[in-house]
Amino acid sequence: MLKREVFGTVDGEPVELITLSNRLGMQVVLLTYGASIRAVHVPDREGRLGDVALAPATWQDYLDKPQYFGPTVGRVANRIAGGRFVLDGVEYRVPVNNGPNSLHGGSRGFDKVNWAIVAEGPGAMVTLRHVSLDGDQGFPGELKVTATYRLDEAENRLSLDYAATTDRPTIVNLSSHAYWNLAGDGAAAGAMGHRLTMKSDHYLPTDASSIPTGEIRPVAGTAFDFREPTEIGARVRDGSDEQIRFGRGYDHNWVVDRDIAAEPRLMARLEDPASGRVMELLSDQPGLQFYSGNFFDAGTVGKAGRLYRMGDGVALEPQMFPDTPNQPAFGSIRLAPGGSYRNRMVWRFSAR
Repeated sequence: MLKREVFGTVDGEPVELITLSNRLGMQVVLLTYGASIRAVHVPDREGRLGDVALAPATWQDYLDKPQYFGPTVGRVANRIAGGRFVLDGVEYRVPVNNGPNSLHGGSRGFDKVNWAIVAEGPGAMVTLRHVSLDGDQGFPGELKVTATYRLDEAENRLSLDYAATTDRPTIVNLSSHAYWNLAGDGAAAGAMGHRLTMKSDHYLPTDASSIPTGEIRPVAGTAFDFREPTEIGARVRDGSDEQIRFGRGYDHNWVVDRDIAAEPRLMARLEDPASGRVMELLSDQPGLQFYSGNFFDAGTVGKAGRLYRMGDGVALEPQMFPDTPNQPAFGSIRLAPGGSYRNRMVWRFSAR
């Protein structure tokens, strides 16, 4: 049900692999570094298991060329314009690590720290914890964060629950940055032949540096309309669309709702016609960042020994909207003492 082993070391601490298994044969491999998803083995339509999550081949690869393969990203996922925001009348500066902007919590975000295992079981469940000190990467307040992974026994379903508390007002927006290829890691075909469905009527266009302009634009009649199952590769290189040119493909946030939901709702459905594998993603968050792997440059060797190239995997990241601290119309990611941050994600796997 749960197995632990040492994978490497960082700052003198052991980095552990955690393997969760269920009675149906599904297996999930996690990494304490970044509270990351390293592997997800699920069956295709013939019952053959395949690893559908992308990750570097070795521990050293994680350190030499970090590319957000499967980790928890925060304290604030996505981008903060200019690496600055104002909270309660005070301006804060955070590291600029993506052009002129801050991305995924800065140069040493939650993806680059070794989380502690604080609970195991019952069943295939593990909770990891990280404490981000006041001033970490420029953010105010000590933030205590947990990530709880559970693998269901009755169906091939993996859930992830984030929770966080703070001792002074701060901002929080966590997400999982797993890359998926339902054909299987190392498959000759990338993920551009997958069919994606997102029932979102609107998305957030960006400027050339990937910061939302503030407009909430209808998807109808654009390359961003995935309300019906659509092959990702059909429009990912549509040079007539300025937004596709800006992101070199898809790297945008879709508006699922304007508020956090009481329970996880279906956000996206991904299907690989060749293998028959299907992944449904549910979350309680209002936004979904879809990234089509535009910057894979054959500089990383994957677990199956193949170089990752553009479009070999896609990321679907439930979250609050990008740059929310600087755009009040998007809502708020402010967390105060006595409050609790939550983000629940569920991945359901099947085959047809």
